[in-house]
Amino acid sequence: MQNISRQISSSNNFRLGFYLAGGVFVLLLAMMFRPFTIVNAGERGVVMQFGKVQEQVLDEGIHPITPIVTTVKRLSVRVRQNSFNADAASKDLQKITTELAVNWHIDPTRVNRVYQQIGDEEQIITGIITPAVSEVLKAATAKKTAEEIITIRTQLKEEIDNHLKERLSAYGLIVDDVSLVNFAFSPEFSKAIEAKQIAEQEAKQAEFIAKKATQEAQADVNRAKGQAEAQRLQRQTLTPELLQKQAIEKWDGRFPTVISGNGTLPLINISPESLAGKKE
Repeated sequence: MQNISRQISSSNNFRLGFYLAGGVFVLLLAMMFRPFTIVNAGERGVVMQFGKVQEQVLDEGIHPITPIVTTVKRLSVRVRQNSFNADAASKDLQKITTELAVNWHIDPTRVNRVYQQIGDEEQIITGIITPAVSEVLKAATAKKTAEEIITIRTQLKEEIDNHLKERLSAYGLIVDDVSLVNFAFSPEFSKAIEAKQIAEQEAKQAEFIAKKATQEAQADVNRAKGQAEAQRLQRQTLTPELLQKQAIEKWDGRFPTVISGNGTLPLINISPESLAGKKE
């Protein structure tokens, strides 16, 4: 009985070991050949069979695939920003160095075609976006003078934005926004702009001073006219009787102590009527 029990126990241990070994072998095969693929958030999967791009585009999540036969290339469809420095010339032949920031992403529904025709993200930037930005910028700045580029910057930005969107959409790329980060001109032109701004400020200051002087002169004229009119009206109202009455009202009752050369006192015509009026 003991021998039979030992034989049964050995048989069970052998089967258990066989099953464990088989499971490990299957797990190793699964890890080696991976019959599934995972597409992370913000990505799309390009399906290829023996290297040929398929019409199917894998969304986010886990997907079964046929090992060896099928491979999956994952591309990001998130918005990313890249900066570009490009040289151009204005309408008046001023050299301009521009820094642009472009926000863009791959069209999720056309990921397979983008990868088939262009490649991955780095190939998209170097092969498509960089030359497109340079060409669109040169075409836009060539229509405007350097001064217009500075003063109507918003219009230039909109023009570059629209043309870049139209150009890149043909490649399955979506432009979300374009920012004109900086413009740099030649040192000579920058000095000329600064000198012009200083001259404009000085001209405005001189205009203000001249306008102020004109206003002050006009005010003096108006005051002089008012005084002359007041004097004219006063002369019209003055009569000998009024002057005599004003003299009496201001007289303190004493004669001058200085006598004129002929020794006579000045005579003041004081009538009883005038004195009566003063007493009243």
